[in-house]
Amino acid sequence: MALSALVPALLGRDWWDTWDYPTRIMDQFFADPLLEEDLLPPSIFRGFLLRPRTQTNIAASGQSEVKNEEKQFQVALNVSQFKPEEIEVKVVDNYVVIHGKHEEKSDEHGFVSREFTRRYMLPHNCESATVTSSLSPDGVLTINAPKKAIEPPPTQERQIPIAQEK
Repeated sequence: MALSALVPALLGRDWWDTWDYPTRIMDQFFADPLLEEDLLPPSIFRGFLLRPRTQTNIAASGQSEVKNEEKQFQVALNVSQFKPEEIEVKVVDNYVVIHGKHEEKSDEHGFVSREFTRRYMLPHNCESATVTSSLSPDGVLTINAPKKAIEPPPTQERQIPIAQEK
């Protein structure tokens, strides 16, 4: 095997174009300013590229968390940038749709307006009429959809007579 075939595998995809920023943005903060480390080029040691704020503050990272457990389906989404009246949660067909929007307002970096829409497909064993949502004081929106109880199949029992041979 030629060494030239190993170079891309060792250095990552498109290793010759390290100026293609940003290669990944881990957080989903809605219009928060990017930090310098958000724009780092791909690393040869991808496993060692750790961003301290992501590792130490994963709960506030702005990422959504989806749990599909035995008794319920749950989505948790950090929407702390929005007021409760700026967020809408609805069920459309078999999807939970979350929409948030606020008009332009000032913050420490200038003026910003934000808008997002998220769609999550409900599992087949959830009823859309039972979906609930709640907003925590720290801005985490939680959507719960209880699952239908799985009924065991009815037991079918039949007595089989024993025939005696003579």
